[in-house]
This record gives sequence, structure tokens and C-alpha cells, in this order.
Amino acid sequence: MKKTLYLVRHGQTMFNRQKRIQGWCDSPLTDTGERQADAVKDYLEKKGIRFDHAYCSTSERCSDTLERITDMPYTRTKGLKEMFYGELEAESERLASNDPVECETYYLRFGGESSNTVRERMITTLSQIMEKEDHHCVLAVSHGGASFNFLRGIGTDMERFAKGLTNCCIFVLEYEEGRFELIDYVPNPIVN
Repeated sequence: MKKTLYLVRHGQTMFNRQKRIQGWCDSPLTDTGERQADAVKDYLEKKGIRFDHAYCSTSERCSDTLERITDMPYTRTKGLKEMFYGELEAESERLASNDPVECETYYLRFGGESSNTVRERMITTLSQIMEKEDHHCVLAVSHGGASFNFLRGIGTDMERFAKGLTNCCIFVLEYEEGRFELIDYVPNPIVN
């Protein structure tokens, strides 16, 4: 039986606007980020999408985004957290690496995580969520890096995401027999 996962990146935050590395550290949604989340809500409502369960990262920017999308109860889970960047947390994005191969080891020297660790954590967490019997249409709010590594891990063609993921983008995935497939991508249902 096919199930559907709506994976959403959180709305724009203060650190996004300041071009700071934002992993496990947190910063609040900006006014734009709040409007982006509201636009996701409007988009999903217009499509008539009803979720039976909702999940988000333990980061406040994700729970704040989710709470603007839906008022349904939800579960916060560490498995959906962003990559940990170690000593580079909250530093300028100019210190970051955006090369997927280099990210496998780059942040380890700063006490951070490997992108492969994040990939496996996301795949495991989202698979466990979707394997639950009563989970047929699920909303999950996570992060740009975590979502990128998840998509890379399930074999998605990553060329169209090479320039990064917009805040509040939506990935629609089908889940069946232990496999995810990306069936739609909404870069940003957005706002001015």
C-alpha cells in the first residue's frame, strides 16, 4: 500500500537571513519565514491534503513552522534534526562546505557530523515513521541539509537541488515496501 510523506523545510530564520551556519543551534523565524509557513498551509488546504500524523525536528524553527501549517497534535523527534556543524555552528556560511562529497568528512574536524550520518539518521527515522500502520499521509518538518542528505540517500537525482533548497519547500514522496520515491517538488508556494 502506497503512503504519502510531505517533507517540508522550515521557514526562513534570523540566521538564514544573516547567512550563518545553522545546525543544532537555533534562531527564530523571521516575518518572511512565518509568511512562508502560512503559504504552505494555504497551498496544502487548497490541494485538500489532510494529514493523519505530523512530526518535526526538535529545533524550535521546525516546530514553529509546523504550528503555522497545522493545528493538529505532533511529535518532535531528534531523528529529523539538522546536521551538527560542531565549532562552526552560528558562524558565517562562508566557512561552510557545499560539496556533497567533501561534507562526508569536512565537519568532523570541527567536532560535527558526517553528511552520511545525517543521511542514515533521516532515512531510518522517516522509514520508521512511515512503517507505522496508521500512518498514510504524514507531514514532517525538517531542515535543508537534513532533507538534502535524505533525498541523496534514497537515490533522488540531485542535480536540480544543486543550488540549495528554499525555505518552506515541499517534497512529496511515496513510500511503499520500504522505499521512498520523490513524486513532486514545490520549491516554495510563496510570498512576497
